[in-house]
Amino acid sequence: MLELIRSTYAGRRVLVTGHTGFKGSWLALWLKHLGAEVCGYALAPDTEPALYTLARVDHGIDSVYADVRDPATLRATLERFQPEIVFHLAAQSLVRASYRNPVDTYATNVMGTVHLLDALRGIDSVRAAVVVTSDKCYRNGDGDMPRAGFTETAPLGGADPYSSSKAATELVTEAWRHSFFPPDRIADHGVALASARAGNVIGGGDWAEDRLVPDMIRAFATGQPVAIRNPYAVRPWQHVLDPLWGYLLLAARMLHNGQDYARGWNFGPDAEDALTVAELATTFSGIWGGGARWQTEPDATLLPEAFTLRLDCRAARARLGWQPVLGLPGTLSETAEWYRAWAHGRDARQLCLEAIARHEVAIAPLANPPGNPIP
Repeated sequence: MLELIRSTYAGRRVLVTGHTGFKGSWLALWLKHLGAEVCGYALAPDTEPALYTLARVDHGIDSVYADVRDPATLRATLERFQPEIVFHLAAQSLVRASYRNPVDTYATNVMGTVHLLDALRGIDSVRAAVVVTSDKCYRNGDGDMPRAGFTETAPLGGADPYSSSKAATELVTEAWRHSFFPPDRIADHGVALASARAGNVIGGGDWAEDRLVPDMIRAFATGQPVAIRNPYAVRPWQHVLDPLWGYLLLAARMLHNGQDYARGWNFGPDAEDALTVAELATTFSGIWGGGARWQTEPDATLLPEAFTLRLDCRAARARLGWQPVLGLPGTLSETAEWYRAWAHGRDARQLCLEAIARHEVAIAPLANPPGNPIP
């Protein structure tokens, strides 16, 4: 797998929307590490501190600060850069923020995707595009989720603005794939289009609001217990680099044989890593030490969220050759060590590159699926 990823991205032009965000920053760093020519398109970072700034993600890449809701600038950037691969991560990514600003959430997540995909119709250089959505794109009412988790063919839906915006993004992607980029006619139009649905990502450098690990880091820094509003919610926790290497592998597969891979894919953790918020908070507090603790603080806003989320990722394992390589204990230890090392003066960019190198070591021995030759 690592051989395919390295050979695919070295010297290739790759555009990443949302490169100033948490996942986008890690992805841009990894692509640059692989030798890709990277162009990022995003708004300026919206947290302080921000991994994008601390890790100097803009060094050595073409960085455009603009909005995906601005179709003219987005199209002009694509026309100028002429990417071969596109990763679309730009989004409003917080459930509670979607309640406060539902119109902006839909405008960014849905229409931003429409603007990007429509622009790709006129960019002859593009050969593979991955639209990143969320595990929350699935309809998740009482009894909707199978025991093993949602498969890629599960019904889409969403009872909150964020979740439904991600379901709508999936529908937009499917419409463009069937209407303008049909997999059986890639030889004619040239673009393989897929979507990627990941779980709750954890890793060093995340300072977003209303996310468990960043909230814990902020609380621990002040010696206060972190307030947990929904301790019994179950989420598919995973290290940020695990879905990212899935995105990299998916685009590489599409570049070489798009007809077989242009569809939706789940990238989630092993079943045992889908824990309650309380279980994860307890484990992470123990790893952090120093009296770190949490307490329940009921949500006075009563904003509803899905109680349980799990992803069935058998398709990605069997057909792509992807699997998570860092289980939850390793994820939490690595994350805690990243924040500690940064707090003690280590360089954020170097910490990220070291983590990427360790992940590549773990990926290297993975076998290619039978009947799925590496080009």
